[in-house]
Amino acid sequence: QAARAASIARDPATATAMAQQTATAALGSDNVTCAQLSVSTDTAQFQPGGLVAVTVTCTVSLSDLTGLRLPASESISSRFVEVVDTYRSAT
Repeated sequence: QAARAASIARDPATATAMAQQTATAALGSDNVTCAQLSVSTDTAQFQPGGLVAVTVTCTVSLSDLTGLRLPASESISSRFVEVVDTYRSAT
C-alpha cells in the first residue's frame, strides 16, 4: 500500500511522506504495533513510468512471550516496487 501511494505522488518529497503515512495507517488498521517503524522510500527513478521502492521495517516486541527463549524483539522487513504513474506529471 505504501509503494502504491508513493507511485501516484507528484514529487519525491510527497512520495516519501505518502509512503510513511500509508504504512503507518495500514499497520494501525491491522492492529500491528511496532516498537520501531522505519519506512524508507527510494525515489532515485521517480519520473513518469519510472520506479519507486518502499521498504517497511517493523520491530516487534517478543517480551510478552515468556519461556520460549526468543530474543527481546524481532525486525520484520518488506520491500515493494511500483511503477510511477505514467500519466501523472512529476517534478
